[in-house]
Amino acid sequence: MVIDEKKSGAGRYEICLSGHGGQGIITAAVILARAVGEFNGKYVCQTQSYGPEARGGKSKAEVVISDAAIDYPKAMALDLLLAMNQAACDAYFFDLKSNGLLVVDSSLVDQYPTSRIIPIAFTELARDQIGKEMTANMIALGAVAHLCGQVSPENLKKAMLDSFPAQSGELNLRALHLGINEAKKIDLSALPREIVIEEDEV
Repeated sequence: MVIDEKKSGAGRYEICLSGHGGQGIITAAVILARAVGEFNGKYVCQTQSYGPEARGGKSKAEVVISDAAIDYPKAMALDLLLAMNQAACDAYFFDLKSNGLLVVDSSLVDQYPTSRIIPIAFTELARDQIGKEMTANMIALGAVAHLCGQVSPENLKKAMLDSFPAQSGELNLRALHLGINEAKKIDLSALPREIVIEEDEV
């Protein structure tokens, strides 16, 4: 698949969060879109799709962010892809721009198609440091938000707390901060400038 990166437009940033049903992919995307649109004041469009299997089936959600009105709501050339399992990584990797960023849950993804990748063990961190595997999506959201640079941590926190009942807000806030802190450890300048597809993946 050949992507025309010029069509994505100046000031437009495209994100895809992917995994399987039950990982909270869509919830994370909705919170990110709210943080960008309601609290950061940018134009944003969020769409989603999932297989008929629902829980356990393939799931993805796209967030298109722009400084100007969005004339086409679907992602065309991804700036950042989050893959929470191997199937999602394999299915959506080729939608990335040549300088796009691939972020994976290294707890569940062990075959990397490129060296321009950021592996973070979201599920393992959720289990070992938060005590709830279901918070892996919030850890991932914190990391993605920091890496994309499209929303402030304060506005992300506001959107997250506004999206959960008070009793679960503190747990998810811990997960969000954990993801942000893990992403801060990443030296983006050390990554290759463009994606190079490994020969055995072609």
